[in-house]
Amino acid sequence: MLLLKNRFDLIVLGAGSGGLAAAKRAANHGARVAIVEGDRIGGTCVIRGCVPKKLLVYGSQCDEFIMNSSAFGVEVDSSSIDSSVLLANVRKEVDRLNQIHIEMLLKSGVELIRGWGEFAGPNLISVKDSENSLIENQYYAEKILIAVGGKPQRPEIPGSSLGWVSDDMFLQQGFPSKVVIIGAGYIACEFACILNGLGVEVTQLVRGNCLLKGFDNELSYFLQKDMQRKGIDLQFNQSITSLEGAPGNINLKTKEDKYNINCEGVLFATGRSPFLDKLNLDKIGILTEGNHIKVNSSHATNIHDIFAIGDVSGRVNLTPVAIEEGRVLADNLFGSMDRKVNYDFIPKAVFSDPEIASVGISEEEAIKKFGLQNIKTFRSEFRPMSQSLQKSQRRCFLKLIVNRNTDHVLGCHMAGEHSAEIIQMASIAISMGAKKKDFDNTMALHPTVAEEFVTMK
Repeated sequence: MLLLKNRFDLIVLGAGSGGLAAAKRAANHGARVAIVEGDRIGGTCVIRGCVPKKLLVYGSQCDEFIMNSSAFGVEVDSSSIDSSVLLANVRKEVDRLNQIHIEMLLKSGVELIRGWGEFAGPNLISVKDSENSLIENQYYAEKILIAVGGKPQRPEIPGSSLGWVSDDMFLQQGFPSKVVIIGAGYIACEFACILNGLGVEVTQLVRGNCLLKGFDNELSYFLQKDMQRKGIDLQFNQSITSLEGAPGNINLKTKEDKYNINCEGVLFATGRSPFLDKLNLDKIGILTEGNHIKVNSSHATNIHDIFAIGDVSGRVNLTPVAIEEGRVLADNLFGSMDRKVNYDFIPKAVFSDPEIASVGISEEEAIKKFGLQNIKTFRSEFRPMSQSLQKSQRRCFLKLIVNRNTDHVLGCHMAGEHSAEIIQMASIAISMGAKKKDFDNTMALHPTVAEEFVTMK
């Protein structure tokens, strides 16, 4: 017989963005909730993803601000970058946020169970420590939510242990002078720009022939040109076969020895996969699809009263999506609601330098879906006012994709300063079904970058 203290209405496995949102919302509805986590509280986004990464972005931009300060009458004799100080300060901020999330759980009435949870039965969870020793006999819950998130992938090639994955970047005491980044997605492009801004010599090896698959091609190419202008060595159609040497002195080999390079550090930014290893899913027969847990439109698995959200469910691997999935699930299970997550018009951004952001579909997707003759594209490219005095080569690029027949705006894309902030606002209009004439009839706010979206002809 389980002790009463070990019985809950809901147990959440994973204290990342989605799990925290679900747990707190369920507790707010009056449910008795426990959340199980063997790592720090906050998940990938807070601990080793979006938040510390964007703090590094801000730090990497400081040197350029100082270099251009004379155009504004500010004279700085010299400046230097100490990445060890930046990294230490980022870790301090992460520690602070971790503590805030712990306090918020306590205030919301959610019980935090430290350790790694795994299934011992359909409604039973065992919790173990890092040494795989049982911490408590078992915990029972009427409903269980799997929200353990994902982990970075390391390619299975000789010597891959010599390289870093994204988690490792925030643990460095400092960055070396020469780094190779392997990948073409969000993480690869963001760290290429961060390291370049911090004075590191960066080579980025891409297996295909373009960056950021899934973004509008024109937008991706705009970023590519700017990264190259800043000195990032982008090498396309390259496949790594092995790493040799030792930490700090690594030699990379590519397929057929077409390209070899020696460097001090290698970052594998080659994707992420759900962190399902320790869950013991086979114990109760939870179905998976590829490397994800199979769920229906209500986030339910094939096992009654067991659910999955976020990266483990293989839908859209973005923090705000996981948060909304968690809240919707808790509202439906414990708040007697009938809510659905709206996966249309999800804004997305890459915090590269320049940053890029999008909402809606790309020009390529629009043509495929509606036909070239039914699409009209509007563009604007210019140097923003913020770059005028220093005569910078930095530019902004804005793009609207419009359905010729209905006048609805299908996609809104931007590269340049404040892209993510601007696209967040644009996503409200587009998700409400805005037409191009609505943009045209909106008064411009001058002088701004964003006004170009309402003055395009």
